Amino acid sequence: MPLTPLGEAEFAALMAPLGPFGPAPALAAGVSGGPHSLALAVLGQRWAQARGGDLLALVVDHGLRSESAAEAAHVMALLARQRIRAECITLALPPGSAMQERAREARMAALLGACARHGRPWLLLGQHRLDQAETLLFRAQRGSGDAGLAAMAPLRSRAEALLLRPLLAVPPARLEALLTAAGIAPVRDPSNLDPRFARIRLRQALDDPGGEGAGVAALALAADAFATRGARQEAALAERLAQCATLHPEGHAEIDPGLLGTDALAELALARLVRLVSGGIHAPARAAVAGLRRRGAGTLAGAELRGGRRWRLQREVSAMQGPVPASPDALWDGRFRLLGPGAAGHSIAALGRRPPPALRAAGRHLPAGLLPTLPAIFCDGSLVMVPSLFYPTAEACAPFRLAFAPAGGPATGQGAAMLGAFAVN
Repeated sequence: MPLTPLGEAEFAALMAPLGPFGPAPALAAGVSGGPHSLALAVLGQRWAQARGGDLLALVVDHGLRSESAAEAAHVMALLARQRIRAECITLALPPGSAMQERAREARMAALLGACARHGRPWLLLGQHRLDQAETLLFRAQRGSGDAGLAAMAPLRSRAEALLLRPLLAVPPARLEALLTAAGIAPVRDPSNLDPRFARIRLRQALDDPGGEGAGVAALALAADAFATRGARQEAALAERLAQCATLHPEGHAEIDPGLLGTDALAELALARLVRLVSGGIHAPARAAVAGLRRRGAGTLAGAELRGGRRWRLQREVSAMQGPVPASPDALWDGRFRLLGPGAAGHSIAALGRRPPPALRAAGRHLPAGLLPTLPAIFCDGSLVMVPSLFYPTAEACAPFRLAFAPAGGPATGQGAAMLGAFAVN
């Protein structure tokens, strides 16, 4: 017996705990053209319009198959018929190994970049109950710990937008039923049947394409249980960070080692701080962090810990990114995002080890050794301004306003709108 299509009231109930959204929410959604992302776009559009907002569908042409451009055009036409505004983004991936993984990362980067360009603070993604079950099995096979076994979170913060997965508890058959009722024919990606990929083999082993069976439901519930335990740990982590750490907008953290502690939570807290300060997407391995904590000084994953009565964690100078164009929404070094319009011919790069005397005077309030890690604006290879120091003047720096916005998102999941659950001076 076919399942009932997922309804608008049910979708609203799934969205409610992911808010608040405020009036006229401006959503984006990643739409591959498959049945689940198409259903999400339809539901998301209806939900947003009922609240005075709208949804922008983002279609990514990954270019992995010769027919991908035609498929993307077809998806754009499908969305147009549903009166859903859409944008197509074309990727240009270089050939090489790990193509599927690189394509996923590039697609996510493209989606988040579009959210930032269009001022869309929420990005909807269409993973469902069967995807959640597969993710749990996939990570269990690879020996993941509790965090990995929590599978996909319904809400995750990134610098550009909040990632929302409202359909994680929904069987995919109910999403397919919605499209059937609406007369919408989705695109079917043949790679979703290719057993060369581990996830496809897991899906075939589950033998439940509609995600309706007890086995898939039990796996999804197990992921929820791991996520609940993880949420308790995140709350404890947020409290520990609030007690022991101060994050500064110049991109460094001060840490009270006594309040940090020596337990497993201390190592998790230090790992999150290393991720923030280094601009990394993922925190370093727990064992490496434990060694850094015991030493009380050293470098790890692009961050440098300087010891003393209060520790300072800052960016490792030799690991910083090279120059990037100072164009709108540019992200430099995984840490600083350009909020102003920038200017042609200008670039963002590290201030460097030998700042001129005038800058040393302007930065005398900062800890020694921090100046070289600051983002600076260059033109034709010459230093022209340092926005965090308002050098040479605040007016000159205004078009190059920068914000410390680590690429991996906030320190904990407890505050989506914050860089972390601890002081930011």
